[in-house]
Amino acid sequence: MVNLNSLHEAAEVLERRLRLKTFPLAVKMLETEGDIAEGATRPKRDLGHLIESCQGFAMSRREGKTVAMLKEDMWCFEPVVGYGLAEPPQEFLEGRNRFPDSAMTLEIASTWAHNFPRLKFGKYIGAMSAPLMTANFQPDLVILYCDPSQLTNLLIAVNCVYGHDLTCRLSGHAACVYSVVPAIQTGECQVTSPCWGDRREAIAQDYEVIFTVPIKKLEGLLSGLKHLAEHGWGLPIEFFMVPEPKMPKSYINIGKTLGMKMDKAEAMDS
Repeated sequence: MVNLNSLHEAAEVLERRLRLKTFPLAVKMLETEGDIAEGATRPKRDLGHLIESCQGFAMSRREGKTVAMLKEDMWCFEPVVGYGLAEPPQEFLEGRNRFPDSAMTLEIASTWAHNFPRLKFGKYIGAMSAPLMTANFQPDLVILYCDPSQLTNLLIAVNCVYGHDLTCRLSGHAACVYSVVPAIQTGECQVTSPCWGDRREAIAQDYEVIFTVPIKKLEGLLSGLKHLAEHGWGLPIEFFMVPEPKMPKSYINIGKTLGMKMDKAEAMDS
């Protein structure tokens, strides 16, 4: 069991070393209602309406709220199926939610549905998220919304500690499922692209990608980031500025007219 103070310190390190724009997320899969953290928002009960899982994550990473989402709180069915809160209906397995708008044939849509990441039915009743900095529960995963340069640093940190690259299940659909389920199933870090729902309804930005680290890998990731920072591989990325770079010929001529010492200046190719 990870000490909560250590988790909060880890959040501070992640935010500082990666310069994240939103809070790192602590995410826990709920097996019973007794797992719900004190003070957690329940959308149906406390907000008076249902939400999508990506919206719950957004409330945590942008507003600092702890949000617990059971089936009764969820508006989108895909996490209900992916988290194993219900058996996949035949209509889903036939690909009816993908064909014809995002799959060219019903067979293709069905293939996607049968390969959709799913946790065992009945093991969990929901999911809970909170900022890692203030989480009052033991998470299963830490999820970071980051930009490509931050992702590069995270991937190098994984290489630095474990010596291998990531093999991820990438999809343009159901980011709330792809960022959670494969990481739980494999125990490995995961990279996910925010889906349309995450972008349209949960305000994921064009520059954002999702990095998931299972809680058992968090200490290793932090040690990798620390090692990189100590060896000049941290953020911000260091640029190498070339002194007296090539200039347009007109700039050189005007500079000389002004009496500037530009005798060694090289003109840019026109």
